[in-house]
Amino acid sequence: MIPHIAERYIRFVQWEAAGRSPIYERLALHVAHSQNCLGFLSALPADRQQPNLLFAAVRHVAGHISCPEAFDRVIHDQAEEVATVMRRRTTQTNEPGRCAVLLPLLAPITGPIVLIEVGASAGLCLLPDIYGYDWGDHKLPPPQEFAGCAPIFQCSASPGTPQPVTHPDIVWRAGLDLNPLDVSCDADVAWLEQLVWPEHQLRLVRLRSAISVAKHCPPHVVSGDLTQDLPALVAEAPANATLVIFHTAVLTYVADQQ
Repeated sequence: MIPHIAERYIRFVQWEAAGRSPIYERLALHVAHSQNCLGFLSALPADRQQPNLLFAAVRHVAGHISCPEAFDRVIHDQAEEVATVMRRRTTQTNEPGRCAVLLPLLAPITGPIVLIEVGASAGLCLLPDIYGYDWGDHKLPPPQEFAGCAPIFQCSASPGTPQPVTHPDIVWRAGLDLNPLDVSCDADVAWLEQLVWPEHQLRLVRLRSAISVAKHCPPHVVSGDLTQDLPALVAEAPANATLVIFHTAVLTYVADQQ
């Protein structure tokens, strides 16, 4: 079991952290070679051993940690606190910037849209019609009522990518998640912030802006399993609109995708 966990953290360094987070690259390499850390992780369920969850849990318990020595002290002195967070929480990064990819897909749809997201976390990606977008030579500002508070996403697009001049007409939206997060709950908001990698300050600013907007128009996110409960949620949607079901990252966590 321990060699398998170590390999997982090495892969994380190579394929995810390298070039994107020097702090997590350093810590993950340390974990992969630390018998103390590997022993701690081996006592947790397999679905609670992932790097993002461990690092966010340590930040939740002990604040910003950037050096292996301090990380070791937390794992040694506050192991049960970290483990409790890891058993209770899951990796539910809610990156509203993914709407920059979603918006061009919605742009060609005429008429009203029903939007359903599976693996919605706090539902921030259910609000593409509230955010602003900047393609460099063309901008789509947030709706007037959210000007000055909604995030504006800097977008790169290929020549054929639609660049809408108006927001989509989303008349109904809902999300499905095993453990929905609530933007009105301080603990849930803190967890979303702790999932943002430490060097990614722009992402944190955008997240906070999106949360501030979502508090004024909270997305409807219900608890459920996408492999079982999606049809019931679809049945609730208005029938006189184009149904769009999407996800941003959840299929990574679905064991059986058949």
